[in-house]
Amino acid sequence: MKTDAAFRFERGTDPNITKWALKRAIMLIKEIAGGKVSSDITDVYPKEIKNVQVDVNFNNIYRLIGKKIEYNTVKKILTLLDIEIIHDDGINLSLMIPSYRVDIKQEADVIEEILRIYGYNNVEVNMHVNSTLSYPEKPNKEKIVNIVSDLLSNNGFAEIMCNSLCPAAWYEQNDDFNREQLVMLANPLSSDLNAMRQSLLFGGLSSVIWNINRQNLDLKFYEFGHCYFYHKSEEPYPKASNYIEKTSLDLFISGNTGRQSWNCKTNPTDFFNLKSSVELILSRLGIKSENLSSGESNKKYYSESSTYLFNNKVVAEAGRVSKSYLSKFDIGQDVYWGHIEWDLLLKMIKDYSINFHELPKYPSVKRDLALLLDRGIKFGLIRDIALRTEKNILQDINLFDVYESDSLGKNKKSYAVSFILRDDLKTMTDKNIDKIMNNLIKAFENELNAQIR
Repeated sequence: MKTDAAFRFERGTDPNITKWALKRAIMLIKEIAGGKVSSDITDVYPKEIKNVQVDVNFNNIYRLIGKKIEYNTVKKILTLLDIEIIHDDGINLSLMIPSYRVDIKQEADVIEEILRIYGYNNVEVNMHVNSTLSYPEKPNKEKIVNIVSDLLSNNGFAEIMCNSLCPAAWYEQNDDFNREQLVMLANPLSSDLNAMRQSLLFGGLSSVIWNINRQNLDLKFYEFGHCYFYHKSEEPYPKASNYIEKTSLDLFISGNTGRQSWNCKTNPTDFFNLKSSVELILSRLGIKSENLSSGESNKKYYSESSTYLFNNKVVAEAGRVSKSYLSKFDIGQDVYWGHIEWDLLLKMIKDYSINFHELPKYPSVKRDLALLLDRGIKFGLIRDIALRTEKNILQDINLFDVYESDSLGKNKKSYAVSFILRDDLKTMTDKNIDKIMNNLIKAFENELNAQIR
């Protein structure tokens, strides 16, 4: 509870004012109550607080204020402020600061008081303007954020901003996050706001259930946010270097793909809707899929997922949030979550440049293959093998059909894949095309144990 006393004492009071206060009380007692003074004042003052002494240089006064104030004017202002001038040699002043001016401790504080009394409006604006040329680092972080934000907003996403403070229990009750790296608040307002977030996942799920409870079921969110981590050291007290702040971009999709109307059917969102959105961001920033390797996340917050790696570091991941995490927020419908390591992404596109080339002179050729594979093999692996085998001629690869049936065999499935071939130096012949397709077939048979249907 704020009081008048707290308002004054927290700003500092004169430690030597007790004698004056006592004398004033004695005067009032004598005047009003007829009291008599029975003794001298006794001041029990074990460690006397002496007045602060400050040295001020006139050149510094002129430099900080930006104007040469008259010498006598400066001395008059100091006198009016009850600041005693102990020594004066024309350039330097030795000042004794009264004890009730608790905010004056150094030369800059004295100059600020002089300027305050002299008047800020009396210091003219210098007509001489200095300027320096500065070149922003590449890539321009703000520009990239705006590009991606416009891209997502134009594709139906809404931006959310969640609180960086969260309950520590979110991260302490599962093994997907490192509890030792949790940044705890020294003086939290409540147990619901006692730690800094390590992920944007929980804030996004909170936004999802908030909208679901208000009959807003079809959701597409994105958030740029900071995550915080603490790394212990051998030193007894933590330093600023022990704390790490990372930037993330997260996507959340839930509900249906759109509103149903008389000429348009709606479908439930799925993993591939989210996956395509993540790949759209990577493609917009010039990151080609063939430069990334794919995998699958081992985190429990995903029931199915896909990861994108660069030099064995996870750049992005996308998947369906597991039921165990959805149940913590009482979410009854599927939620798909994509996470992008924004700081790592900016490093990857540091040297990115846009290149233009002329339209191809020679026609492209399309060939299809039906591959019988084990059910656990993903299309990304087929794409990686194909691009590695025919790097120069193969222009594009696409999966256009997936067929699963017991007639194919136990744990088997069929992929129908199309290949776009083009040679930029000459027109391709049937002999060249057959050779390339045979190379692809051999690669699939050797590395994936595939059968051609």
